[in-house]
Amino acid sequence: MAEFSARAARHADIGLIHRELMELIDSMPYYSDRFKAHEKARLDKTFLRTLIEIDPWHVMVLLSDSEPGGFLISGPDCGTIFQFWSCVFPRHRKTSLGMHGMRAFIEHWDNSRFHKASTYVRPDNRIALALLRRYGYEQVALLEQHIFGEDYCVMERKFTKATEGYDSGMQLPLASRLRLRAQALLDR
Repeated sequence: MAEFSARAARHADIGLIHRELMELIDSMPYYSDRFKAHEKARLDKTFLRTLIEIDPWHVMVLLSDSEPGGFLISGPDCGTIFQFWSCVFPRHRKTSLGMHGMRAFIEHWDNSRFHKASTYVRPDNRIALALLRRYGYEQVALLEQHIFGEDYCVMERKFTKATEGYDSGMQLPLASRLRLRAQALLDR
């Protein structure tokens, strides 16, 4: 039986995470081609590097026997941690790595600086909805024709906020932004 764990992403993980994320987005039957194009353009390597600069745990790498087998991507949003995407790589999909990832995400972020976790899910993505509900998420709203004319469920899980203050979102110091721009030029 495989041993599961999780760790914060490193810059060396960006290529693998980005490639798997692009494949995941392309493969999802729940989203329109317009939404897929939008997400693929938005979630570029610079976006992932920015998340790692803010906090490396925003790109949580799921490990199976110490090898990457999936990830969860999140970001700060005014006291809420927003879950952008989660993925278990195809060769690990018939394992419990996804459940381990949800537990690791909650254990890491609860009792810290966020008062809740939030995410959007298409109403017809029953597997994602069931997994989220299993881990204490509740549907708090149905956003009709919200993103490119499609409906989305807003799923949230309350956390215990243990640290004072709130994140400023995706803001970085000038030196970090310049370094990320230079890296983006090298990616081309």
